Amino acid sequence: MGEQQSDRELLEAWGSGEKNAGAALFDRHFGALSRFFRNKAGDAADDLIQHSLLACLEARDRFEGKSSFRTFLFAIARNVLYDHYRARHRSPQPPDFSVSSLAELAPSASSILAAVGRQRSLLEALRSIPLQFQVVLELSFWERMTAAEIGEVVGAPEGTVRTRLRRAKELVAKELKRIENLGLPLETTIHQLDDWAAEVRGGL
Repeated sequence: MGEQQSDRELLEAWGSGEKNAGAALFDRHFGALSRFFRNKAGDAADDLIQHSLLACLEARDRFEGKSSFRTFLFAIARNVLYDHYRARHRSPQPPDFSVSSLAELAPSASSILAAVGRQRSLLEALRSIPLQFQVVLELSFWERMTAAEIGEVVGAPEGTVRTRLRRAKELVAKELKRIENLGLPLETTIHQLDDWAAEVRGGL
């Protein structure tokens, strides 16, 4: 199964029963899915990665190739993540991901315990902001997606995504100032976030 095959071709081949195509698709996107789930689902990450790829297979008829397979995959991964926390939620009311953070939804975080230095501080800060904002910011930081691509993932207009990204950076910068006891102005911390993220991304 060669690298020259597109994601769509691999997905169609997998759907036709070619298990090697599924394995190739898994290998191609495992790193990105691992970055997506590791800081959000901890020990459940591997199961959610598998679930996301199988959900892609089941939904392959909806993938028409008008957008990239990557945004299609992450849209499914986001739904899998949200369903994971809805299933775990014990309150009669479903969690509001525009308000609830992972620090509230899943207080134990093995990904943070294993991290050190700036990586630990940034991961902790990300887990302290509402999950809706964490998702868009990590897609920007780790996957280097544009606002338009993120919009395809989360089902929101590009302008709304840009607003969420600005708000997410403000929230993370405030958390970093608290965690690191930084005396820098908030705007300075916000401007430094991209550099922090690039440094941390290499260790994920």
